[in-house]
Amino acid sequence: MNFLKTNVKKMFSGELSFFFLIVTLFWLKTYTVYIIEFDLGIQSVFQHFLLFINPISSALLAFGFALLFKGRMRNIAFVVINLLMSFLLYANVVYYRFFNDFITIPVIFQAKTNGGMGSSALELMNPLDIFYFADTIVIIGFIVLKKVKIQEKLRFRSVMAVMASAVLIFLINLGLANIDRPELLTRSFDRNYLVKYLGTYNFTVYDAIQNSKTTAKRAMADSSEIAEIQNYVKANNLDANPEYFGKAKGMNVIYVSMESLQSFVIGKEIDGKEVTPFLNSLVEKEGAYYFDNFFHQTGQGKTSDAEFIMENSLYPLPQGAVSMTHAGNTYQSAPAILKSRGYTSAAFHGNYKTFWNRSVMYKSYGYDKFYDATYYNMDNQEDLVAYGLKDKPFFKESIPMLEDLPQPFYTKFLTLSNHFPFDKHENDTDFPQGDTGDGVVDRYFQTAHYMDQALEDFFNDLKESGLYDNTVIVMYGDHYGISENHNKAMSKVMGKEITEFENAQLQRVPLFIHVPGMEGGVNHTYSGQVDVRPTLMNLLGVKTNDYIHFGQDLFAKDRKEIVPFRNGDVMSEEYSSIQGVCYDNETGEPIAESEANKCKEVSKDAQKQLELSDKVVYEDLLRFHDPKGYTPIDPNDYQYNNPNPKNSENEKDQEANVQ
Repeated sequence: MNFLKTNVKKMFSGELSFFFLIVTLFWLKTYTVYIIEFDLGIQSVFQHFLLFINPISSALLAFGFALLFKGRMRNIAFVVINLLMSFLLYANVVYYRFFNDFITIPVIFQAKTNGGMGSSALELMNPLDIFYFADTIVIIGFIVLKKVKIQEKLRFRSVMAVMASAVLIFLINLGLANIDRPELLTRSFDRNYLVKYLGTYNFTVYDAIQNSKTTAKRAMADSSEIAEIQNYVKANNLDANPEYFGKAKGMNVIYVSMESLQSFVIGKEIDGKEVTPFLNSLVEKEGAYYFDNFFHQTGQGKTSDAEFIMENSLYPLPQGAVSMTHAGNTYQSAPAILKSRGYTSAAFHGNYKTFWNRSVMYKSYGYDKFYDATYYNMDNQEDLVAYGLKDKPFFKESIPMLEDLPQPFYTKFLTLSNHFPFDKHENDTDFPQGDTGDGVVDRYFQTAHYMDQALEDFFNDLKESGLYDNTVIVMYGDHYGISENHNKAMSKVMGKEITEFENAQLQRVPLFIHVPGMEGGVNHTYSGQVDVRPTLMNLLGVKTNDYIHFGQDLFAKDRKEIVPFRNGDVMSEEYSSIQGVCYDNETGEPIAESEANKCKEVSKDAQKQLELSDKVVYEDLLRFHDPKGYTPIDPNDYQYNNPNPKNSENEKDQEANVQ
């Protein structure tokens, strides 16, 4: 203890005393701003500790650069750096007051073209905000009153020690953050997380690095590079099945993302009760099509990846989420394509708009409206789960907003109840939990049953509203819910050992397509999320031959039954390539070495699709693509600010363990 006191005393009385005073004031100011201005969803003492320490490394490093100057120039550098960092912090404060979000590099560059931002910012400023520059005033006062001893030159060793300390503290900060939020930088699905764990300044640096990478790849691309992709798409494009083409022309469209729902629950019973009785009945009672060999193809972006695939018929990236790293790209998404056909588009979600960067991504997709959590009653804690509003109140409150939309409409509903850790529904349903001894797996059946009930209520409300008979409804599982960490329990559920082969088979998720007037039935084609957009477009009678897409119509004849995954696995009708081993789908056993070429052929085709799709995203190639009859989207035309929010709370960090 005496050693610590002695060193702290030296710190503030030696050649770096003024430097450490500046760092301390700036650190405490930043932490104060975090507490007063930002709602970061702090849920533990550990998270609060990380929030408290994260400004230290940024302050040490930034003000450390001033130490490289001599004499009076050093003091000037202190003031300039303090002002720049204070303005960045304050800009985030003002921006957050309006958008409940943090400033990114693209936002800074877009400020020049956003004419209303300046006047809006002035309205959000408060005279008391001057206190956020109090440390700047103190520093200037010390210098003007000559309370600071001017040293011409500092020891090089002292300067290097400061820089090294900054790096070390950041690495410790990042290490601790990754304990609480694994893969924080590679799976950065919400800017709130990055600021909470690393701070606004480190977030800005991270954002700049990510944008520089994107900008470099994008800058190297030119219009000639789209040719190879166009040729591949045209060579693999299939004619629409005339029996289905245009059968839903002019109808409304509703997508429902069924959170974490895997196909093994369809038809499953617990204690003699069906887990999903409504979904089980859809084919027979509602005339829906059910695809029982349909797989999710998501990567690290999970739900946001599923949205990306379904909207664009492109694959997610091998690392990170497209919605976080390439939200500013040019896309030719389903809502954008249908806009010229008179469709209004809207997304409904019981979470806040910053989650998965949807407030930016949806603008690139061309969504006219985004009904996020501010449109819903979030006051009743019994109606909330870790990620937002439970499914029943979500659907119930959405119906009036849906009815108000001009028709025809293209809409999307994102459910939340059936999300890991699958809890908080004990009082919402009397359906029993499983008995595997694994709490996650056991609760999964209960939350899946609750979602099934919510979907049935939603269908009934659609019928009562008069929308049902003129609406195509597409319901899909977005990604797995039970990870391979729970394979021991899943072996009890499935009644067999969960091998590498069986685990890959568990990546099936349900896909239901209900088209009024069509008979429906079970379709066994091997398919993935990338195939849904071309299927829907053909049902609506919209030809998409000129568009870039990697899926094939699920109803088309002679379609390739190849399903690529981001981890390198590939599913096909007869064979599955898993972790480099080729399996026979019928037996589940590895095939003979002499027949392994059959897997190599489908893997080669799958790899080609993934490479070309990555090229489209990384190089933003769709900006060079001009399909006939398509009107490009300008993201600046869209704003998702709710003028009359139902709940006054700032956007919260909906914390949970994301698989």
